[in-house]
Amino acid sequence: MTYFPRAAAAVGALLASAGLLAAGPAHAAPRDTFPGNWLHLTVTRGDSGSGVTRGTLLLCDPPLGHPHAAEACAQLAAAGGDIARIPHDTHVFCPMIYAPVTVHARGRWNGRLVVYRQTYSSKCVMRTRTGSVFALDG
Repeated sequence: MTYFPRAAAAVGALLASAGLLAAGPAHAAPRDTFPGNWLHLTVTRGDSGSGVTRGTLLLCDPPLGHPHAAEACAQLAAAGGDIARIPHDTHVFCPMIYAPVTVHARGRWNGRLVVYRQTYSSKCVMRTRTGSVFALDG
């Protein structure tokens, strides 16, 4: 998986300031320790999950860790954290080129678990259906 160094630094700083990082022996951290609304997002080329994967941690309180964090968080907030409810962009026409991408999101939104996985026929179609949420290319 590829993670963005700037996002990792921001997440580390946020965790340190929240007291979630401490010196001492390593312990397995619970997966849901981030404060507020957050999603771990991945985009994989292909439909089998064996292609090149990009990923990041999107934090929304405040927006961090994603090239379009503020926009993605606003779209998620308007959809109640449900990626499937993000309004489709009907003003974009995608070429009919089959270049599948598989997206996956896991996290918490307003205290509830969010799990989303979908394969789209192209990056363009993915973007029209999910807005900025999976737009991991800065």
